[in-house]
Amino acid sequence: MNNTTLNSATQLTGRVLMSFIFIMAGISKIGAYAGTQGYMESVGVPGILLPAVILLEVAGGLAILMGWHTRIAALLLAGFSIVSAVIFHVNFADQIQTILFMKNFAMAGGLLFLVAGVTHNWSIDGKRNTNK
Repeated sequence: MNNTTLNSATQLTGRVLMSFIFIMAGISKIGAYAGTQGYMESVGVPGILLPAVILLEVAGGLAILMGWHTRIAALLLAGFSIVSAVIFHVNFADQIQTILFMKNFAMAGGLLFLVAGVTHNWSIDGKRNTNK
């Protein structure tokens, strides 16, 4: 396996792994809409924002998965991960909340690597760049 193929395969695998959590989280919010909206409102976030959250998670996750406008999607999801950590997971007396806080920050870090990284051929962005 040459270096280009290895880099492309590694980036694709990373995109699949990073996107999965956002796609699944967005879909689960649709199935538990009222409960999610209530939870958001319980911490002071207007429930009216839930459709935008779902759209960001599902569409952003799919964009990362396909490698389509990867840098923009990754930047938006990184910001979302940090903001949601600070809003929803700051009860450091609760070990689960501490873990979720750190998970969100780790995901933001991984997403920022996608923002800074090179797109490879196994993505829509990579194919668009080679056709120019």
